[in-house]
Amino acid sequence: MAKVKTMMAAAAVAALLAACSVNSAVVGVERTRLLVDSRYDGAVDASTAGMMAPYTRVVDSIMGPVVGRTDSELAAYRPESPLSNLLADILVWAAADYGEHPVMGVYNMGGIRASLPKGDVTYGDVLEVAPFENKICFLTLKGSSLMELFGQMAKVGGEGVSHGVELVITPGGQLVSARLNGQPIDPTASYRIATIDYLAEGNDKMEAFRQKSGFNSPRAKQNDTRYIISAYFKEKAARGEAVGARVEGRIKVE
Repeated sequence: MAKVKTMMAAAAVAALLAACSVNSAVVGVERTRLLVDSRYDGAVDASTAGMMAPYTRVVDSIMGPVVGRTDSELAAYRPESPLSNLLADILVWAAADYGEHPVMGVYNMGGIRASLPKGDVTYGDVLEVAPFENKICFLTLKGSSLMELFGQMAKVGGEGVSHGVELVITPGGQLVSARLNGQPIDPTASYRIATIDYLAEGNDKMEAFRQKSGFNSPRAKQNDTRYIISAYFKEKAARGEAVGARVEGRIKVE
């Protein structure tokens, strides 16, 4: 009898699941960041806190050092944002250390996982922004391929591009026009670009990067974007400058 009851229960569950699957559909997905801070520490468990203390000290020693300052909070959003502008500009800034002279930089919005606070910026803040082990790289695209790339950016509503890039896109994701340093893109010319290795492989819907040539992809750990971003902040701090970035009209929706 027990075996029969078990089989009947299993059949009922299977029928219920089948019924749900027929009439169910995902209609949307939303996400948010939950900041876990002191608000959740109203009743600290002393034994747990004691156990975690040695590890907390190690983590804080790595994440806590201040690398620089910002003059305002820097967030990332499409079609253009202060933080995406800054990160694309930093890639171009870093190029001199590699003997490179790119005419533009590209950083993907999907790779920016947090905002930077106003004021002191720690290494931990940088790590939250760039948590992946993406490395800077350099490549060349023909102008025709670059226009394809801009078109792919338009389809997703914009990506991080460096100063000098001027794109006009439609609300529906079509590229209307593209200029670089005030000039139209020459389909036969070659353009040197600074970006990250993940994008250079054609990921994040930037398939045009697969048409690259002259690929320079340094593999050492210090070439991770998090270290390059930190180095930029440190250089600014050494000059007594706060890091700032603004929306400049690099990507306009019309």
